[in-house]
Amino acid sequence: MNTQDTDPPPVVVDADELARRTIRRDDFVSCDQAFIDCRTPGSDRKENYAMIGPGVSQSPGQVINLREPHGYNIGAAAMPNGVTNSLHLHFTAEVFLCFRGEFLLRWGADGTDGELLLREGDIASIPTWIFRGFTNVGPDDGWLFTTLGEDDTGGIIWGPSVLREAADHGLFLTESGELIDTVAGEAVPEGTRTVRPVSAEQIAGLRSYTADELRRRVATPDDLSWSDAPFLDSGLPGGGARLASVIGHGMTEDRFQEPIVHNPHGHSVAWLRARPGEGVSRHRHGESQVLMVKDGEWEVTLNGPGEERTVRLGPWDMLSVPAWAWRTIRGAGDGEASMVVVNGGDARVRLEWDDDVVKRAADAGVALDPGGYRAPAALLPR
Repeated sequence: MNTQDTDPPPVVVDADELARRTIRRDDFVSCDQAFIDCRTPGSDRKENYAMIGPGVSQSPGQVINLREPHGYNIGAAAMPNGVTNSLHLHFTAEVFLCFRGEFLLRWGADGTDGELLLREGDIASIPTWIFRGFTNVGPDDGWLFTTLGEDDTGGIIWGPSVLREAADHGLFLTESGELIDTVAGEAVPEGTRTVRPVSAEQIAGLRSYTADELRRRVATPDDLSWSDAPFLDSGLPGGGARLASVIGHGMTEDRFQEPIVHNPHGHSVAWLRARPGEGVSRHRHGESQVLMVKDGEWEVTLNGPGEERTVRLGPWDMLSVPAWAWRTIRGAGDGEASMVVVNGGDARVRLEWDDDVVKRAADAGVALDPGGYRAPAALLPR
């Protein structure tokens, strides 16, 4: 099989490892005590999930489906209509992926700098170092997935009003991130300092954003630019998947494709679509990857010939694919399927294709140029 500058060691995913890396929708476990605002009226009925990494949860009881570092974290927030996720600030990238419902996003230390409505299918990248919160203004079963940049996010800073209201309900946060519940009889350990609200002077030093600036960081379904030929195998049997880059250049091999959001996040985010039998032929790359199914059904086969293991994924299922594992992605079921693909790193993800794919593409007159993009094979140097 064709190699890159270094020949990475073979990665074979056995049955147990495949099961460990497959996170079904039924495997999601919520925590209603994840944050300091869990008793604040209007915020007390939200549920927090941590699928890949701990995220920024402040509860030791938070269930984490897969703790293995990926270079990013993936979680979710779910809440009934009218319930609010309180204002807070992140140090690393936070991306909202609205899989169901409608959420009103607001930002600024008091939540009055601006508002945007996120609907199903929208992906929003929120700048670091601004306070943000959101309210479910749609149906009770609204669902917002999140990706967070880096393995260690550094936690969060809560808006001043959030800390004051939490204290009124007996909840305090230590500087080390431990949640202290005085109503339950816990006490702040001697010599331990609790987090104090950010001062007005500190807030004044933060950048503010207009609604137009934030809107440019939102990718709605109408904003997406789909490539019909994003991969070397796009014109081959078994290929044919379509790709829309959202955050970072990611894994596209279409030299004309550009992401909607360019700044570094520590990971890239893209939409992938395929009809039954179409997808992405056998390939691998050196970044961590999580496949998050939005609609329809997919089959993902890992490993090389003779060692293949296949898993079928349905709506909201996830699969973590280790770096350098061979993978084939196929649409299954009765109709077109869609998923979000998250790849680690800020650089382009350079795919290594199975030799058979390279040969069949060459026979069809297509190859990758030295930059790693699709090009006419006849024009490339031999």
